[in-house]
Amino acid sequence: DPKRYHRLVGRLNYLTITRPNITFLISVVSQFINGPHDSHSTIVIRILKYIKKALDCELLYKDKGDSKIDYYSNAYWVGSPSDIRSTFGYCVLIGGNLISWRSKKKNTIARSSAKAEYRVIAAAASEITWLQQLLKQL
Repeated sequence: DPKRYHRLVGRLNYLTITRPNITFLISVVSQFINGPHDSHSTIVIRILKYIKKALDCELLYKDKGDSKIDYYSNAYWVGSPSDIRSTFGYCVLIGGNLISWRSKKKNTIARSSAKAEYRVIAAAASEITWLQQLLKQL
């Protein structure tokens, strides 16, 4: 049922606000929102079962007296064989605490793995700049 699939993926997308461990999975199943097959619904059900088993998984923030900003990023250049668009992801930590994360399939095709990596670094740098400005205002 496409309506059920759409509703479940929407709810899972909302969960990514506090569950970085499912962000990439949800970005993948979101690609089929307009024409899901039974296999896509099966994957969504598996994600729900995983979440149910991992209810004790939590984000824990500790004050380590450090406000150093670190980030980690990665890009998958070719991505899906059907459309060869790149997928990227990054996470930003402040004082060792996970603050921001993102996983996204790009709308454009990168001409090289270096360009795909450059794009994710640029996206992470933009997020870091925004966070630095926010911290200055606090």
